[in-house]
Amino acid sequence: MSCRWCDTPYTWDWTGVSDGRRAYNPRDELHPTPWHEVFEQLRSYNVPLIVISGGEPLSQQTRLVPLIRALVATGHRVEIESNGTIVPRSELIATGVRFNISPKLAHSGDREERRIVPEALIALAAVPGTVFKYVCRTRADLDEVADHVNHYGTTPVWVMPEGQTSEETNRHLAALGDDVIARGWNLTTRLHVAVWGDKRGV
Repeated sequence: MSCRWCDTPYTWDWTGVSDGRRAYNPRDELHPTPWHEVFEQLRSYNVPLIVISGGEPLSQQTRLVPLIRALVATGHRVEIESNGTIVPRSELIATGVRFNISPKLAHSGDREERRIVPEALIALAAVPGTVFKYVCRTRADLDEVADHVNHYGTTPVWVMPEGQTSEETNRHLAALGDDVIARGWNLTTRLHVAVWGDKRGV
């Protein structure tokens, strides 16, 4: 997705300057690496949980299967963060990976037919352990989330406030908190923004 507030444009923005930000070159950003090398690097971190994010990881799900199998076989838990626009393959589900799905809402700026793929959301909702995280700013966003729950069964719901700074995030968190709790949903914040702001990781 090319949403207005997405915080990793270097994973997808190859069109030049976007919203006043610098342009990114895929030759500089993307480095094909055999899965077994990725596996060894991840093992060296000595952490129990590996989260595969993107871009959109499910666009490479066939390539991810051997990596995830190897990680699970060595005792790691693995989660995939996805925008929920691609149906997961049975061999990927069979690895025991957990899905964290973050469908984009109307305020993202992406067209509905691009950001909402009903068959993918329904298939992901049917996988045990899947959770749905929605980035929200207003009560209208929460109403849109409720429509998703009613139409596609996207539960359990976690609501994360939109914001590129701690000030923005805290403002939206305060505005949404009571309504989120009243709906019986879960509330979270953007911990990476609180700790690092918009600084890019390595």
